[in-house]
Amino acid sequence: MSYNLGSKNNIKAPLNRKNLLDWFKNEISELEPHLQDIVLKIFSDIEFLCNFSEKALLLWTDCDRKPPSKGKQKYHSFPDIIKTQAKEKGIYLDARPNGPAIAAFEFADGERPQRHGSNNKWHIHHLYSGKFPYIGKEETLHASKECLHFTQAAGLVALHPLADALADESPAFTWFLRYKAYEKFGYDPDQAFSEKIDKWGFDISRKVELKIIAK
Repeated sequence: MSYNLGSKNNIKAPLNRKNLLDWFKNEISELEPHLQDIVLKIFSDIEFLCNFSEKALLLWTDCDRKPPSKGKQKYHSFPDIIKTQAKEKGIYLDARPNGPAIAAFEFADGERPQRHGSNNKWHIHHLYSGKFPYIGKEETLHASKECLHFTQAAGLVALHPLADALADESPAFTWFLRYKAYEKFGYDPDQAFSEKIDKWGFDISRKVELKIIAK
């Protein structure tokens, strides 16, 4: 599986926690006016277009999405403990590449609505996708490649297709969502908002209760 992580643009200024709206407006100011209106509408209505899980949960500490070889996709064989608990909870386990991440979101009581024009549900999106480093940093976490983050529910969101497209297109929108994850869980693997983080990517000052299902 190949990853297209290049971008000509990134955020221009550190996220302003005290005034997110003005920060966001400034970040999208270079877009054409009609596009600014659309993007700002999605930003303003985010509670209807994005669902976070209810808790921080790491489904499987020894799982990533790195392909076994070039041109191949990775298929997963779930540990028995995950199979047992999934059956009890009525969660379908998909062996395809992103299946464990979807399962992690559902194990953490995340809601994944049905789409309007498709038989599929909202996409489960990794907030940290290796794209859009923070101000002053050269890289950002690529969760799919890291076992301690690939199935971390705190770093996953269910996005309406409109918001999902914007998360790939707008550095500011992506960092807005990453900050929302920090607000809710203290999850900050790039250490953009925390003085110090633990090995799981959480602000140590927040004392987050992290549930782990399988090692």
